[in-house]
Amino acid sequence: MATGAESLLKQDEGENSRGRDSPCPYKCSYCDKEFPFKSALDRHLRTHTGERPYHCDECRKGFSQRSNLKAHMRTHTDKEPYTCELCKKQCSKLSDLKKHIQTHTDEKPYRCEECNRQFSQLSDLKKHMRTHTGEKPNRCKECNRQFSQLSDLNRHMRTHTGERPYRCEECGRQFSQLAHLRRHIRIHTGEKPYRCEECGRQFSQLGDLKGHMRTHTGEKPFTCEICNKGFKLQGDRTTHMRFHTGETPYRCEQCSRQFATLSNLKRHVRTHTGEKPYLCEICNKSFILLSELRRHMRTHTGEKPYRCEDCGKRFSESGHRKRHMRTHK
Repeated sequence: MATGAESLLKQDEGENSRGRDSPCPYKCSYCDKEFPFKSALDRHLRTHTGERPYHCDECRKGFSQRSNLKAHMRTHTDKEPYTCELCKKQCSKLSDLKKHIQTHTDEKPYRCEECNRQFSQLSDLKKHMRTHTGEKPNRCKECNRQFSQLSDLNRHMRTHTGERPYRCEECGRQFSQLAHLRRHIRIHTGEKPYRCEECGRQFSQLGDLKGHMRTHTGEKPFTCEICNKGFKLQGDRTTHMRFHTGETPYRCEQCSRQFATLSNLKRHVRTHTGEKPYLCEICNKSFILLSELRRHMRTHTGEKPYRCEDCGKRFSESGHRKRHMRTHK
């Protein structure tokens, strides 16, 4: 008859044997990825479901993992326990410190076998590989749209929830993405880091500079598949397509009127509020739209950025150049 100790030993050997036969017994029902522990599967499932059970008591921001919440809490306490020995920079997470150290070493040990591009982080290589495979494992539960990166899904979800966690300290305006807040802040600072090498004009946004450069080159790389009209900006083509489809996704909460573009909605909303946020620093005249302020500023500066390719005559507004071009036909 087996003793209690022998029974426990046999039970332990049986469990170890099952572990060897099936090292990853827990399988994800979404993507078939396997895990050795149920807790690891539970954490992974949240990348599909978007569940964030851990909430910050300070700002109510949600997280899928407790460790991420702990790291986030340090943004409120300014506690950054991990220090780089090379430059003394402090980091709130050990993983951030490890990534930072690689900026000193330039080490990129992870290589893509498809295009030979190298990465400092294995996670960055895995994300990059999806540009080759087309894999989009992150699905939106609201509209079924799929994304290759979880961060892209999280940003997209804010279009459904209306969440705007990034707030401008100058004017209180809130944004769904940190990049949008950074761009907005340049309105207050006046910073214009992007300069056109052709005419010296400066821009606060890289996209604005790229679009402006096409006024010099005449390039229109974005083509409507229905009528073949060309556009300098992808956003302009997207807006144009709505005139074919009749789509008006932007709705005024005051009067329920709908618009094809966000800019048209914003302009319309100011007819309710009377807001004129764009102020000329020279004469203090206010404008509803930034584009109106820019046009107005040319009456002070004399700038004429639009040039006729036939005769070289210059104009302060694009519409004036278009009317002039008809005199050559």
